[in-house]
Amino acid sequence: MKKHRGLMRFLCVLAVLAVFFTVINVIPPKKVIETNPFIKGKDELPMIAAHRGGGISNPENTMMAYRAAVNEYGIQICETDVWMTSDGHLVYSHDSSINRMACEEGADKVVIAEHTLAELRSYNMGYNFKDPDTGEYPYRGKTEEEQEALGLKILEFDELMAEFYETNKELLFIVEIKNGDEVGYKAADIIDETLTERFPDYKNSIVIGTFHPEIEKYLKEAHPTLMRGGSTAGAGKFVVTQMLGVNLFANVDFTCLQIPMSYNIKGIRLNLTKKSYIRRAHRKNMAVQFWTINDADDMRFLIERDVDAIMTDDPKLLKEVLKEYR
Repeated sequence: MKKHRGLMRFLCVLAVLAVFFTVINVIPPKKVIETNPFIKGKDELPMIAAHRGGGISNPENTMMAYRAAVNEYGIQICETDVWMTSDGHLVYSHDSSINRMACEEGADKVVIAEHTLAELRSYNMGYNFKDPDTGEYPYRGKTEEEQEALGLKILEFDELMAEFYETNKELLFIVEIKNGDEVGYKAADIIDETLTERFPDYKNSIVIGTFHPEIEKYLKEAHPTLMRGGSTAGAGKFVVTQMLGVNLFANVDFTCLQIPMSYNIKGIRLNLTKKSYIRRAHRKNMAVQFWTINDADDMRFLIERDVDAIMTDDPKLLKEVLKEYR
């Protein structure tokens, strides 16, 4: 009898757990935002997000790259990163210095935070760009006037907005604030102020990301009308709650889930492309964007997964892959 009672208790516990996990997965989750422009339409193909403007075909984070991405490759999202100059200007760059893009090998490090905008403008941001077809450096030896005309000078935040504001009102942007602490706060202020005063139609077209938890907190408190991408911690929390089947506890509030296809933790590879993760993100009206995808087969795989956007350094390739489906 004792064995039977013990078995009954065990089965009751299992039944309660089963009901619990069923209920928390059935309850409709709260939407993070009512209207999310980063979620593609039903039966539409993923959006092309030009990572740094598309650094394979053109010098990354330059006006040349973004013009080609928008006008030639028909991308829907411009992805980029911003740093603050020493005199308070917000410029586009992935790295904290411009050496990888603009300086000769062995040159002193040119850190953005230590130089004025005028000083940084004296550099050719296409200097180290190597043509993928010829292996040559096509933009070395260009005069200042030629660099300016080609769009090879370092860009300020507002310049990219101004370039497409009148002609491409549907264009979307992913912007990552690279600076932390007080400088990062100022960057957030500049972004919000610039959008509000000069480019109001783009204010609902930009999602702001950061790896700094204090900047994420500041964005939520000081600039609640700006859409945010998931921080590493936030994205990780969402993924873990989905893995464990406890969706109710995924109380994240960012607009876009921006993740790689997989992630390694102590030698264990976690697959982040499961359809259940994507469906559950969509139930919260959260867009799902994968980075950085430069392989055609990976692109096809994600297209089949019904993701919202694919971030790539090669928007030209992604455009060709998408043609197969159209």
